[in-house]
Amino acid sequence: MFSIPEQFSNATKANFEAQFAIFSTLTNKAFEGVEKFVDLNLTAAKASLEETSATTKQLLAAKDPQEFFSLATAQAQPSAEKTIAYGRHLATIASSTGAEFSKAAETQIAETNRKVISLVEEVSKNAPAGTENAVALFKSAIGNASAGYEQFTKTAKQAVESLETNLSAAVNQFSAAAAKAAPAKK
Repeated sequence: MFSIPEQFSNATKANFEAQFAIFSTLTNKAFEGVEKFVDLNLTAAKASLEETSATTKQLLAAKDPQEFFSLATAQAQPSAEKTIAYGRHLATIASSTGAEFSKAAETQIAETNRKVISLVEEVSKNAPAGTENAVALFKSAIGNASAGYEQFTKTAKQAVESLETNLSAAVNQFSAAAAKAAPAKK
């Protein structure tokens, strides 16, 4: 049987290790998201430079102003579509990174909660007589903190879903506007 100070010492060590684990996991998820974002931007920049070079060559090869403006107008639709695709890909990266981040955090926090509850149960078994009210109050506080965290998590998920929905709606509206504008110029 452990003494209460030793139990808290072990719990403190386990808590520190859990905090380090969550920090490490969240940092890795953040770096993965940044890596995807950088890769997307490098790919987009490279494609943009190649397309700009090809378009410039076509425009410079135009025989008259009418052909020049016809070529320039023809480039509007593909450029809008590429911009929309970039926005969607960026939103996907942000969404998946956020989901992975939340999942990792929830897993680590659930494990930490489990350990704290286990510690409280163990300490309450060895608590001196007359401390039942204090133990019950402490258990109630932990329960309230857990409930508050769960509500915060639900609210954060709803906010992310709302943001994703609004972003998707904006991209769809832009797509529709670009599609309507392109035939009008032809």
